[in-house]
Amino acid sequence: MAIANVNPTRMELTRLKKRLKTARRGHKLLKDKRDELMKQFLDVVKENKRLRLQVEEGVTRMYGSFIVASAKLGDAAVSEALMAPKTYGVLSVGRKNIMSVNVPLFSYEIKAATKSGEGGDDTDIYPYGFAYTTADLDLAVEESTALLPLMIRLAEVEKTADMLADEIEKTRRRVNALEYIMIPQFEAKIKEITLKLEENERATTTRLMKVKDMMLQAQYKN
Repeated sequence: MAIANVNPTRMELTRLKKRLKTARRGHKLLKDKRDELMKQFLDVVKENKRLRLQVEEGVTRMYGSFIVASAKLGDAAVSEALMAPKTYGVLSVGRKNIMSVNVPLFSYEIKAATKSGEGGDDTDIYPYGFAYTTADLDLAVEESTALLPLMIRLAEVEKTADMLADEIEKTRRRVNALEYIMIPQFEAKIKEITLKLEENERATTTRLMKVKDMMLQAQYKN
């Protein structure tokens, strides 16, 4: 934002110096915030990479187990076995503040899928009997159940990374605006007013000296 032309007075000079001081303080605070955001962002990115590798490996194993189960039982039998789950998941969304950024915080809970909603077994992850199924289907269900919390955590971490990246970009723009536009403008304007005031002082001193000389000459003539 360009600084409007101001009168070269000491009052304006004092006001601009105060604004420059505030701009420098804000610049330092924003730089500290940017650096801390970068540190938090790098930690989140590392965790995101680790979780993504785990999820991709888990998904590969899970699909492999389902393919083997489908090959042995048939697609129709697998679909029928998984048709009526005994549990269901409840996802809650909260908020966590990281350097003034409210990132999501997911929590997941498994509950028994009973008609009354009470008295069920929330640890029974197999929605079928074991008489007409194979161990491959059991393994696929176990792997998918174990994979779900990782996927939820991965979604939380990826959203956090996106939000932190946006905040880092906003903070970087503010830092650059202060460092390369506002602060140099304040400094240039302060220098301009200072030079103008010094010039006025020199002109005033010259006039006073000239008046003094004229008064002395008039006194000698008398």
